[in-house]
Amino acid sequence: MFGPLDLDIDEGGVTVIAAQAGAARTALLMALCGRMRLNGGSLRVLGTERVTHVFARSAIACMNELDEVRPSVTVRDMVTEQLRWNSPWYRMIPRVKESGVRDMCAETFGDVELPPLNAFVDDLPELQQLLLRIAVANTRRPPLLVVGRMDKIADDAEQASFLERLVALGEHQSVITADVNATDSYAGVRTVVDMHGLLGAGDIGVRTEGR
Repeated sequence: MFGPLDLDIDEGGVTVIAAQAGAARTALLMALCGRMRLNGGSLRVLGTERVTHVFARSAIACMNELDEVRPSVTVRDMVTEQLRWNSPWYRMIPRVKESGVRDMCAETFGDVELPPLNAFVDDLPELQQLLLRIAVANTRRPPLLVVGRMDKIADDAEQASFLERLVALGEHQSVITADVNATDSYAGVRTVVDMHGLLGAGDIGVRTEGR
């Protein structure tokens, strides 16, 4: 649960919600993209209050509650599964080659090295793992992309690279992410919303929506 809140987020670019990590922050991020339904209050996203419409016009990534990857999954498995998910049920989709990984991931990764085809996702560096999860979740490029776990990256250089990639995606989408810090020094970020002391347990509950 979280709330009560009164929050406005501008469309476009990258918005960082600065708040302590925990269930309330996770619930807020999931509610903003239609993956949780409010039990009280109202939420308007991209001009609509209908949760099904918000769901259809958004993507969410790097949220273990929704897209955690099993240790035995390879990069090839993950990309192939998403291609099959995106395709009509009657179309046969073979296992991808390196070109398939490049096609799905190049825009998200930018200058960051693409992951090896047969590598286990769990063995990849944290930066590659998170960018891969974003690339897979964001194949349809909807207007809204919500990304969790930014503050799970311990290395400062990798976190800067991660944020740089979000800023690049924010040129064509509205991107919302979260960090425990509330600093104005994020390069290229449009808005930092400091919610420390505001995002706690309260009287607004949520119900999880489907994938």
